[in-house]
Amino acid sequence: MKLLRVLESKKIERVGDQEPIGVDVRIISATNKNLKELIEKGKFREDLFFRINVIPINLPPLRERMDDVPLLVKSFVEQMQMLTKKEITGLTAEAMHLLMTYRWPGNVRELRSALEYAFVIKDSGLIGPPDLPGYVHENADIDICHALPNSGIECEEKTALIEALKKSMGNKSQAARILGISRGTVWNRMRKYGINPKKILFS
Repeated sequence: MKLLRVLESKKIERVGDQEPIGVDVRIISATNKNLKELIEKGKFREDLFFRINVIPINLPPLRERMDDVPLLVKSFVEQMQMLTKKEITGLTAEAMHLLMTYRWPGNVRELRSALEYAFVIKDSGLIGPPDLPGYVHENADIDICHALPNSGIECEEKTALIEALKKSMGNKSQAARILGISRGTVWNRMRKYGINPKKILFS
């Protein structure tokens, strides 16, 4: 195996050249597979594993280090502000809560993609629940009142809407009659709070 030979000898040969050239390089490799299991199955060379496994660094998936999400969001937002020149200033508390409760099977790349989506949808101001991809809403905890510590009115408003949608089995017109508001207001509040009727009814 050519790579293993380079790691062992620290020399390479140019194509068509028989004179070896010394190289001083450091190899940094990454994988999301369990290499020891692959070695046992004969799918990865054991000698290569021991050569590259000098200083292993185990990085847990994003769902196991959710405290990193706000820091990553801040960094990605700043990067996208520079790239797009859009006057997007951050996320609402509701939107951040959705990101904090989603499980992120795609890890950091998926988080970045969700924010890139929001930057396409949003032109300026704060990114809210309606600006995030649908799958973030579907997998998030619907109860976000604790994400609105300074807004008791909004918390009551959202709780009342959820209860009305439950009583009406997701019928927006009936929920509007229960609350004494218009159907359009029901839709606006659903978007504002990132409410998914299906999740309410089947949770």
